[in-house]
Amino acid sequence: MPPSDFAQHDIQAKDYLIRTYQKNTSDQSPVHIYIEGDGYAFTASGQPSHNPTPRNTFIRDLAASDTAQNVIYIARPCQYNMSHKCTQSDWTDGRFSQKIIDNMTYTIKQISNDRPITLIGYSGGALISGLIIQQNSDLKIQHWITIAGVLNHADWTAHFDDKPLLKSQDLKELPSVPQTHYIAENDKTVPAILSNKWTEGKKQITVKDATHNKFPNFKLNFN
Repeated sequence: MPPSDFAQHDIQAKDYLIRTYQKNTSDQSPVHIYIEGDGYAFTASGQPSHNPTPRNTFIRDLAASDTAQNVIYIARPCQYNMSHKCTQSDWTDGRFSQKIIDNMTYTIKQISNDRPITLIGYSGGALISGLIIQQNSDLKIQHWITIAGVLNHADWTAHFDDKPLLKSQDLKELPSVPQTHYIAENDKTVPAILSNKWTEGKKQITVKDATHNKFPNFKLNFN
C-alpha cells in the first residue's frame, strides 16, 4: 500500500515495470525523488534471493515524511514488480548495470518532467543516483543526497572480500553538483571508513547511533 497522501504509479520503462509512489501537488515546483536501496537481494545465509522487494521500509517512510509539494519514491527494477525480463543478475552482480541505470533514468525523466530535482539515494540507490547524474547533464539536479550510500562497489566488495560486481558500472569520481552525504555511525553494511573515503572533501554528516537501516529521529536538511 502507498503511504498516506501518495498514489501508486507503475511506470513502464524499456525493460521493467518500475514501482513508484507519488505525491504531486505542483506542476512547477521542484521534486524530491527518493531511490530505494538494494532491497532483499540476498538471504540471511548469503544466497541470492528469489525476490528483491525490500522488507525494510526506512527510505519509503522517509519519503512519506517529506513535506515538500512534490515527493516521489522509486523502487529498483524487479522490486514489487517481477517482470518477465527480470533476472537474478538484476539485483546481484548486475544491480548497477547500464541497463538498470538506463531504465531508472527513463523513469526519473518521466516523473520530473523537466522540473528541478533533489535526488536522494539510499544504500545501493546512492550509486544508482550518482551514475544517473553523471550520465545525464540535462537533468536539473539542485541537490544530491546520499544516505548510508554505496558510492564505489569495487571498494565495497573488496572490503568484505565478496565477489566483484562484474556486470555493474561504477563511479570513478563524484558528480559535480551540490551534495550532502549522510553516514551512519554504526553502519556494518556500508562502513563509515568507506563512506568517509568516498566523500572526502564533500559535505558529510555523521548520524550518531544510526545503523544501516535505523536512523533514530532522522530528518534531512535540504539546504
